[in-house]
Amino acid sequence: MKLPSLKIGDLTATLPIVLGGMGVGISGPRLAAAIAKEGGIGVISGVGIGFSEPNYFANQVEIDKQALARKIKQARELAPAGILGVNFLVAMNNYAEMVKTAVAEGIDIIISGAGLPTKLPELVAGSKTMIAPIVSSGKAAKLITKYWSKHYNRLPDMVIVEGTMAGGHLGFKEDVLLGENKPLLKDLVSDVIQALKPFSEQYNVKIPIVAAGGIFTGADIVEHLQAGADAVQMSTRFVATAECDAAEAFKEAYIDCKEEDITIIKSPVGMPGRAINNKFIQQITDSKEKITRCYRCLHGCNPATAPYCISKALINAVKGNMDEGLIFVGSNAYRVNKMSTVPEVIAELKQEIDLAWEASK
Repeated sequence: MKLPSLKIGDLTATLPIVLGGMGVGISGPRLAAAIAKEGGIGVISGVGIGFSEPNYFANQVEIDKQALARKIKQARELAPAGILGVNFLVAMNNYAEMVKTAVAEGIDIIISGAGLPTKLPELVAGSKTMIAPIVSSGKAAKLITKYWSKHYNRLPDMVIVEGTMAGGHLGFKEDVLLGENKPLLKDLVSDVIQALKPFSEQYNVKIPIVAAGGIFTGADIVEHLQAGADAVQMSTRFVATAECDAAEAFKEAYIDCKEEDITIIKSPVGMPGRAINNKFIQQITDSKEKITRCYRCLHGCNPATAPYCISKALINAVKGNMDEGLIFVGSNAYRVNKMSTVPEVIAELKQEIDLAWEASK
């Protein structure tokens, strides 16, 4: 099967795969550049990006901005002809400053979830930077698109539709995630396509739709392209690679985990999340962590009631301190069974795509 290119405005990705933003520090410049060099869209997670700097928590805002600029430059040097993006949580307290920093560095696309990025068009105004919200329903896609159209005369350049099988923070209520009748990703894709159709017709433009959450094999890619998606977003499959920016112990946690180890947790920001049920999760389930200092990294996180500090937990994980770290994973993490490289994974996916395409005829 000849894979379609993903066209976003003036940009063309020859491989219709977007790297999912995994923070803190998992989707870094090396992994993003590796995906971009393969023809996909390499995405750097902008959450807590300066975590490895000395005295990070003493001046978090400035260090994050400096680290973001430096890591965008690093990814550009590694993949000068590739398409690069940054993923920012709307819930970040330094959201506006970080978006402006990425724009100043000439980032190709900004992807935003964990809230509705209502002011994103304003923050990228006058630049060539593309913008893409992450949504979990046609209703949310319509809401943000209508708002941008009304207030900025602008549409999303791409929309990422994230389903219930994704990793990290999730845009669904816990009872939906734990229930038996979860909405299928391909149905969510169709829902978003229909919600955006009036806007596409009004502006006479195509808004690319990216299916995300649980995409693991070439067969998954074929299924969702056939369902109407223009591309897919993938994260889990690329964690256990030489190019992934996380510590080796983090990658090994994916390889070692079993399906029953993956659980839904409550994040301090009030959203459910998917993670490995490790020693850290078991400890904070039994007793609340004493938070002695709040770093004010995310909206909606109250240290007086939060069960743990999410920044500290995610930083511990990316650095390889697994027993004290929060290990966010996608639902298919247990299927990762070996260390690899990004080119090897892409080659495997293309073989799987050809087999799935032939089988679907």
